[in-house]
Amino acid sequence: MVIKKRLTTDQAPKAIGTYSQAIQTGNTIYISGQIPLLPESMTLISQDIDEQIQQVMDNLNAVCKNAGGSLDAVVKFTVFLINLDHFERVNTIMNKFLREPFPARAVIEVTALPKQSQIEIDAIMVI
Repeated sequence: MVIKKRLTTDQAPKAIGTYSQAIQTGNTIYISGQIPLLPESMTLISQDIDEQIQQVMDNLNAVCKNAGGSLDAVVKFTVFLINLDHFERVNTIMNKFLREPFPARAVIEVTALPKQSQIEIDAIMVI
């Protein structure tokens, strides 16, 4: 039987559906997709893609810290973008948050994201 522990922090946006911010099973943490919502107001930070990427990384960082880890403990990111032209912006900003060896990653272009966000990122972290 798999034992799941729900992890939550008020330093990241609340779940807005039937999911948890993060679930821990063993030493693995599965972090739900984060969009660029400000945790205190649950509103998008702006329409600027750089600010959106920064906010998503800040939100992921808060969930990682709450779980007892850090962004450096992430082994896999999945990035969803509504425009793949922002791929290099994602690389530039993620590079400010991560050290080598970088985690595995997939980047996928999608038609739309919740709350009209331009980006969403989920993560798997091992502590």
